[in-house]
Amino acid sequence: MRAEALDEPELEFGGASRHIDPRFGICSYGPADLAVPGAPRAIRVGLVGPSASLDGLRNWLERCRDPIPAKDERYPHLFPAFPGFDTDRSLHSTLVFSDRNTRGLSSQVLRRMVGPDKAEALELAVAAYADEVSALAEGNRVDVILIARPDELTDTGTTVRRQRRAVRSSSAGTSAAAMPLGPQTANFHDVLKARVLHLGPPIQIIRRGTWDETVATSAGRRRQDEATRAWNLHVAMYYKAGGVPWRLPRATTDLTVCFIGVSFYRNVYGTAIETSVAQVFNERGDGVIVRGGPASINSDDKQPHLSAADAHGLLNEALEAYRREHRTLPARVVLHKSSRFTEPELDGFQRAADGRGVDALELVWIVGSEPAHLFRPGAAPPLRGTLLTLEDHAAALYTKGSVQFYSTYPGMYVPQPIGIRPAMTDRSIREIAAELLALSKMNWNQTQLDGRLPVTLRTANQVKAILRFASFEPATSTTYAHFM
Repeated sequence: MRAEALDEPELEFGGASRHIDPRFGICSYGPADLAVPGAPRAIRVGLVGPSASLDGLRNWLERCRDPIPAKDERYPHLFPAFPGFDTDRSLHSTLVFSDRNTRGLSSQVLRRMVGPDKAEALELAVAAYADEVSALAEGNRVDVILIARPDELTDTGTTVRRQRRAVRSSSAGTSAAAMPLGPQTANFHDVLKARVLHLGPPIQIIRRGTWDETVATSAGRRRQDEATRAWNLHVAMYYKAGGVPWRLPRATTDLTVCFIGVSFYRNVYGTAIETSVAQVFNERGDGVIVRGGPASINSDDKQPHLSAADAHGLLNEALEAYRREHRTLPARVVLHKSSRFTEPELDGFQRAADGRGVDALELVWIVGSEPAHLFRPGAAPPLRGTLLTLEDHAAALYTKGSVQFYSTYPGMYVPQPIGIRPAMTDRSIREIAAELLALSKMNWNQTQLDGRLPVTLRTANQVKAILRFASFEPATSTTYAHFM
């Protein structure tokens, strides 16, 4: 057993310059695609939401063109100022608005979203917003659609009993828009994103508390400082418009690599494990969503697993999606899975890699709940990047923890390490852990160094929450920007 602290991985920004923190890298060097022709320098934004809210949202976005001061001088690296969002600074882009691309929902429509039947209210809200998003998507008028979420809506679904009645009463010809909402955990974010997956521009959903500090936050939510909120929103908007805020550094001698995350989800009624999910990424963070075959619960470990044929099909389709996106195949494939690897899965994945001529295949089980923990003297938790090697094929990695660059721990709760269990690899546990730590920074929804999971499995969790509502669609591939 051995413990060590890994160096904080660097990220690459404009001019191939590097920094460990996304915000300081962007301020100093610009986005990674700063000199790339076609990078988004003017992002056409569509706005959808309550008419009474859209003026306030637009005014706040206009305010964000100029710098927003830092929150706290005690932690200047944790809470830096926002430099403003314009063509001469930070991400070197600007947001473009027009009245034509603003779709306000009337008070009459909003009143229908409030009622004793919360599932019906949720469906009415999703349908109303989806109609407006569809109207904006026509004619290629916008790059990103910003959704001001209705304040009155409660994210609550139906009961299990009602779900099953809906299954029996619905016919095979029921359209996607008319499908009853099933799971108890149904929420506006996931259902709306599923409903508009087929449209061109991605959407970004925002709560009123993001731009209006007079509004109380929801129970269990903590309002971030204004500069941090501006950082997170504008980085996400830039990525969704096709930009590359930062990427993983890659030496010319490195093999081209494809990172894949595999997870599982139940169907819309919670009655069966419907399919597996894979995300395909390269060092730029380009993401393609691939839906695999059905999975089943293993009687030995009670975890979902694939058959050999489905494992082969999933990886084969993921590699084909990569080829379509990049016009070539990767030399190395790294596949992270949320459950252990069975012999049939190992066989299926290996045959798919061999059939495509992949030089190196790495299969790693990422354990979400690692029983081994470390403690430091004093009140501070272990450093982010602390690696505890338990044995040759097992380790615990703190992807959340105290950050020396911040001079503090940025989280609210005791950090939990992830477990690393390689099933097939030619590399050491330390090399795998260093790569996982770097992949935990590939998150364009937030800019602090506190991501717990690598982008592969974090995206798997995001995608499966949405795909269960899109299970009526044919198996397709789409970009990650539509799911984040």
